Amino acid sequence: MNIPERGAGQIRIGIAIEIPEPFAAQLSAARVAADDPLAHFIPPHITLLGPTVLDVGQLAEARAHLADVAAGAAPFTVQLRGTATFRPISPVVFVALAQGISECEQLEYSVRSGILDGDLRFNYHPHVTIAHEVPDAALDKAFEAMADYSAEFEVDRFYQYEHGDDGIWRPQAAFPLG
Repeated sequence: MNIPERGAGQIRIGIAIEIPEPFAAQLSAARVAADDPLAHFIPPHITLLGPTVLDVGQLAEARAHLADVAAGAAPFTVQLRGTATFRPISPVVFVALAQGISECEQLEYSVRSGILDGDLRFNYHPHVTIAHEVPDAALDKAFEAMADYSAEFEVDRFYQYEHGDDGIWRPQAAFPLG
């Protein structure tokens, strides 16, 4: 996983849509079954802004920006259905979005502006990772195991996560939509 270095007085954040229960437990179990070493460190989510380093003093401004973005977006439905992969570009298998793609794209675009403006490593594609940087056989197994997966839920907020010194991503602030 591409995690940017942080120095003294800095934090590493990410912005994501949290996957609600019971779907979060199902998707976590799929990642564990794929022997993904990050399964216990990264909760199931749809990324809006990947790992980003900020000076601690910039956090309040970033949160104000996120509150503005959230206030300007309406709640929406996400439907997850089936699996896909980024191979051969990246060794990732994920559960795909069948509904909510454009809303996630709009949120991502708005989040990744102002103080959080930055270059993308890859073009944005909303998804829920279930296997990352594991052997091909494990990627294939994850792809097949979740091929018929389907879930639907309402998105009424997104979260700012912080990457702890223990490697775990934890939600720190919620930003209600609308």
